[in-house]
This record gives sequence, structure tokens and C-alpha cells, in this order.
Amino acid sequence: MSPAQQKLMDALEERAVTVALGPAGTGKTYLAIVKAVEALETGRVSRVVLTRPAVEAGESLGFLPGDLEHKLAPYLRPLYDALTERLGTKRLKALVAENIIEIAPVAYMRGRTLSDCFIVIDEAQNCTYTQLKMLLTRLGWRSTMVLTGDPDQTDLLPGLSGLKDVADRLEHVPEIAVVRLADADIVRHPLVAGMLTVL
Repeated sequence: MSPAQQKLMDALEERAVTVALGPAGTGKTYLAIVKAVEALETGRVSRVVLTRPAVEAGESLGFLPGDLEHKLAPYLRPLYDALTERLGTKRLKALVAENIIEIAPVAYMRGRTLSDCFIVIDEAQNCTYTQLKMLLTRLGWRSTMVLTGDPDQTDLLPGLSGLKDVADRLEHVPEIAVVRLADADIVRHPLVAGMLTVL
């Protein structure tokens, strides 16, 4: 819907690693998931791996009931929402059950090599520099990786988020795309852009 969003779509098509930065509502996660599903459906990859840090947004949720899957569900819900919109509930459940689509917290990525995958690292502003370095080095053969996040909206303590530093450094690697979206690219309710200019 905007030149910057088209630039992001092109980068996701052409580059093995893309960093998408921008405020809420610019379509970073949605476009990444659209491209992930497209890559899966066209056979470019055999799996989709979606991850995000399990970080609370300013309030403590305490000890959540249930097994690990139930405890993590609130943190991973935005990824399920975007996938459901693209695939429908029934098909998404089947793909998750077959482990063709994996949705997991960042902590589960350590020590893995992700080959033949489309990897989306969502809410990357809530990862430390060390976590992002670990995630980036999971990239295997025939894989595409995208980091999405807003460096201005971290839920970590000041100075802990590594996204801005990582993006600034990766911008010097010619094979990696760093796409910066802005308030003009917001596609949510028109008031979102207005609110972000004053908040």
C-alpha cells in the first residue's frame, strides 16, 4: 500500500535476510507472514518457523495455568492471528500439527540450524543484541529470515534492546536488506498514525 511496503515485499522475495523496522501498524509482521505462506505454498521452503520473545508489555501476568504451550499462547497469539487470516483455522491447525509451521519462543532457537525454512523473528525490539546474534546465526541453506520490530517500542529496560544496533550494523552488508517504514506507512485505523505523532 506504500512504496516502503513494496520495498519490503521485494526484499523478502530477493534477499536471504531482511530487517523490517517501523512503528506499529505498518504491516511488518503481516507482510512477512504473507511471504512466508507464499514461499511454503509455492514449494520454495518446506517449513515456516515463527518466533518472538516472551516478554510482558509492562505488566506482570504471574504464573499462567496449563502446560508450556498454554503459558506461551498469549505471547504468540499475534502470529497465530496473522496466519489464521491467511490460511484459515483448520488448515493452520493441520500445518502446526504436522510441524510444517512452527511457532516458538526465542529461547527455543538456540543450537538449531534452520535450513529450507522461512523464518520470521517478530517483535525483535524485545531481544537483546546477544539474542539477535544467536537468532541470525541459525540461518541455514535455502532459507529466508526476516526480523521485524520497532526500536522505539521495546518492553525491555533502557539500553537492553539490540535491534537498532543490529540493524545499523547489518545495513553495511550488501546482501542484507534493512527496510525502514515510517508513520506514512501505517495501514491501521487512521487515528493510529495521528496518535503515534503525539505519543
